[in-house]
Amino acid sequence: MKKAIYYLILIGVLPIAASAQRGLPPKESTRQTLVTKYPQHLDFLPEMVKLLKAPSGFQVSIAASGLGKPRMLQQGPDGSLYVTRRDAGDVLMLKDGDGDGRFEDLVTVLSDFKGVHGIALKDGYMYLANNTQLRRYPMNPDGMLGDMELLISDLPNGGQHPNRTIAFGPDGMLYISVGTLCNDCKESDKEAATMLQVDPKTWKRKIFASGLRNTIGFGFHPATGEMWGIDNGGDGKGSKWPPEEVNKIEMGGDYGFPYAYGKQEVDRTREDPAGNTKEEVAKMTKPSVLELTAHQAPIGFSFINNASNLPSGWGDDGLVAWHGSWNASKPVGFKVQRIIFENGTAVATEDFLTGFLRPGFPIFHRKTRFGRPAGVTVTPQGVTYVSDDANGVIYAVKKTR
Repeated sequence: MKKAIYYLILIGVLPIAASAQRGLPPKESTRQTLVTKYPQHLDFLPEMVKLLKAPSGFQVSIAASGLGKPRMLQQGPDGSLYVTRRDAGDVLMLKDGDGDGRFEDLVTVLSDFKGVHGIALKDGYMYLANNTQLRRYPMNPDGMLGDMELLISDLPNGGQHPNRTIAFGPDGMLYISVGTLCNDCKESDKEAATMLQVDPKTWKRKIFASGLRNTIGFGFHPATGEMWGIDNGGDGKGSKWPPEEVNKIEMGGDYGFPYAYGKQEVDRTREDPAGNTKEEVAKMTKPSVLELTAHQAPIGFSFINNASNLPSGWGDDGLVAWHGSWNASKPVGFKVQRIIFENGTAVATEDFLTGFLRPGFPIFHRKTRFGRPAGVTVTPQGVTYVSDDANGVIYAVKKTR
């Protein structure tokens, strides 16, 4: 009889324990809405550069074309430009030998790194990252690479977001952005949806910040040295929410994912975490500094770093490449914007390079696009390079007057 009573009590307790372990579902009824709407792709023609618009006094030109799917850009020490191509698994070196603003020399410096995406240069080495690995290569005087050294081989498997980006900070540490492994879930791997900090003396790493759904583009403010990043919001929550976020990323900060977005705005579709509520969790997270239009899909982000030949007051600003939406009822993004900083903080945005998104064919009620900005970098001379991984073009934007 005592055993029977014990089993009845145990059966009654098990569902409660299981619920506590998994967390409780939302108290109110919620609805997830996934919109799928791609603008019609147009193949690139050189004449299309005339459709692009930059600020008054700037000129847009084609720096290189026929590159397949170029992604991240990194300036070399001699004026060259390195380009990672995730789909091809290689790294290109482009050179403008005659100074006419167009890269006429192209060399493949690496051809065997599947999924390569992030790139950084430091102290004569090129650092490269794919989904799970961090490698480095000594750089020869001609820009070519020596033998590979495998530094890390166990980064979280990328799942839905395998695009690792890397950069060295003013503190000498290497930072690696690791996106969430899915669209909208509580990760089992603590290193997913984080910014990692790696000590280059030991190659040991730790979580620098968490709750970052997918911060592909990040950099360090030229005046303060603080890290800033542009985070991709989640899908399946409608066309206008959650926002894309501009965050000041601080050590130990939790930026809310998957329970909150923006300025601690709770995601009502989420279950409560075990032993807590999402509302209480949200109160302990870092709010975003700026909230921008949802689903624009930020990829590359680069500070201007006081480059010359640019308007006064731009030196501390940044540029973000909006890859463009596939999940908004009205297509958004498909452009490059300037993130305006004042007194060390982001305060507003302004269009820098637009025109990739076109009206299309009215009879079909569908817009067209001939480019998807991915990488962005600004040279010390004030030339901005933008990669388009839809049509294989790198654009140059520079001030002419």
